[in-house]
Amino acid sequence: MIVPTLTTDRLILRPHAQDDLGPLSAMWGDPEVTRHIGGQPRSQQEVWTTLLRVVGHWQLLAYGYWVVTLRATGEVLGEAGYADHKRGLPPELAAGPEAGWAFGPAAWGQGIATETMLACQNWMAAAHAPATTHCIIDPGNFASQKVAAKLGYRQTGETLLRGEPIGVYRRGS
Repeated sequence: MIVPTLTTDRLILRPHAQDDLGPLSAMWGDPEVTRHIGGQPRSQQEVWTTLLRVVGHWQLLAYGYWVVTLRATGEVLGEAGYADHKRGLPPELAAGPEAGWAFGPAAWGQGIATETMLACQNWMAAAHAPATTHCIIDPGNFASQKVAAKLGYRQTGETLLRGEPIGVYRRGS
């Protein structure tokens, strides 16, 4: 599968590459980035394993995550897209591919997550047309809750993920 490249006015969403390990390790190693995403900074090895998992998603499912870069400079801002993490969430709450986004502080408060995910949604609708997608958000992550609302996600309930409460949001039927 050749991963498509998406562009917006400010951004390029492109396939992951080995050279992304450095900037993504810096992002995922930041406690502020991971505060609401797993709660712990990630090691370079964990980031590498995730990068490989992203490549696998594209190969097996024909969708996955993109690296999000600033169009003007090429700076890596974060990652976003869709996955099937086999989390075992209750099917009445979570249906279809799972949307996700994570960005470093340089992208916060600028509408980057919304702009990114609108491009991802448009691509997913054209390529796969799922009836529903879902996302999970830590109850304290108010910024991501706002992004989810702008994208048309509505909370369908709460459940536990690794023993911690998590909000489940759905978009579509």
